[in-house]
Amino acid sequence: MIAVTPDQPGVVPPADPATPGAVPAAATPAPAPVAGSGPDPRVVDHRERVSFARAPLAARTWREYGYLWLALLLAPFAFTYTVFTISFTAGILVTVVGLVLSGALVLGGRGWGAMYRGMARSMLGVDVLAPAPYRRPHGFWRTLWKGLSDGTGWRALLFGFVTLPLAIVSLTVSTVFLAVGLGGTTHWFWSRWLPLQQAGDGTWHRGAQLGTDWYVDTPVRQLGLVLVGALFLWVWPHVTRAFAHLYRLLTVTLLGPTLASLRVADLEESRGRTVDDADAKLRRIERDLHDGTQARLVAVAMQLGEAKELLRSGGDGAADAGAGTDAVEALALVDQAHASTKEALVELRELARGIHPPALDDGLAVALETLAARSPLPVTVDVDPAVEASGRLAPAVETIAYFCVAELVTNAVKHARATGVYVLVERQAATQGGRRGTGDRVRLRVRDDGQGGAHVVQPGPDGQRSGLAGLAERVRSVDGTLELSSPVGGPTVVTVLLPARG
Repeated sequence: MIAVTPDQPGVVPPADPATPGAVPAAATPAPAPVAGSGPDPRVVDHRERVSFARAPLAARTWREYGYLWLALLLAPFAFTYTVFTISFTAGILVTVVGLVLSGALVLGGRGWGAMYRGMARSMLGVDVLAPAPYRRPHGFWRTLWKGLSDGTGWRALLFGFVTLPLAIVSLTVSTVFLAVGLGGTTHWFWSRWLPLQQAGDGTWHRGAQLGTDWYVDTPVRQLGLVLVGALFLWVWPHVTRAFAHLYRLLTVTLLGPTLASLRVADLEESRGRTVDDADAKLRRIERDLHDGTQARLVAVAMQLGEAKELLRSGGDGAADAGAGTDAVEALALVDQAHASTKEALVELRELARGIHPPALDDGLAVALETLAARSPLPVTVDVDPAVEASGRLAPAVETIAYFCVAELVTNAVKHARATGVYVLVERQAATQGGRRGTGDRVRLRVRDDGQGGAHVVQPGPDGQRSGLAGLAERVRSVDGTLELSSPVGGPTVVTVLLPARG
């Protein structure tokens, strides 16, 4: 979730101070993270860092080793459940009642997934997001198919299937390293209770036998075995950690939500908030019309009515002095009505501009130039001709781009103490097979020379958003991105990437 402080404009690497007014190179959007390749939105990592020297004694190492033991104890049951579900489903395909039970078994895999996620949270130090809950659809056949095709359940069953061989190998290898390490470092102590063994030359030895007629029963050999045991003991935590990391990858990949489902959920949430914002905006417009413009027009009607009555009474044969007074009062009322009418027209014009700027009817470039001309700050607008060379942008994209610039310029005027703003709009073409593809994007960059210091924050607990926080939500509603760079002292640069076709 992107949220920006409402009292400052937003992001991007600062421009080179040696070139005033220059706009820095565009920041390349980070690719969607995947498990194991960097920060993953599905995972909260609580693992503490452990130095190499204290790794064998660290609590994290022993928790991970305990996970290997518990995984081996559960693996046969999970493997059996998976094999039974697959074989039962394959053998019962000809019956409808059996498929209902098969669907229930597949959905039961979600329970296994929840248990393994809990183990990973408490023992591996990673909190994996739970997949979207199962929602039963309406209708028998839809319910039947939804259960049989539940991807979350099948991925959990796959996890149970692959963890049996992994659990056997991981615990065996880890335990061997631990046993050799502990045994080698303490052999000098417990070897005195080993039985005597006769070598091929007839001599008797008491100690571990390594190879043919080679026994660890001299001080030099005891010291060598201690060193070997210490090496195994220091390597053991890293072997265990490697297997634990493999379990983490499997847990994130198979038991957490997919990146596509997270993206869909994020877009649904963003667009839901956009709908709420649009509804709030309509209510605000209605309130402004009712409390402001409508009240002014009512006052105008009353003033004109009073002027009409005065003029009528003056024209019905009243005294000349009284008629002159009535005419003066009527003229004053008409003046007030005229002034109120002009104020109402200004309010209506501002309301209309807030809904859809009329300048956008002539294109984004014209609208931004009009906006720059109305700004109290010097605003330089540079629109790449390629932005509209291959056709107008989607109406929603043009509107969002316009309001992005309007909001950022307003912030620069009110809060950033800037003396100038630079706006750059350019198009990034996505080529497919040498031809322009459908993934074209519009890059919008706004730079001011203000005091900077803006930073990204999360929305408050009440969910209220204002300024750039709401602007970022609007950008996300069309699958766009907003980035902010605002070091203390400035400059502040915002980069907005929008799809050209919405």
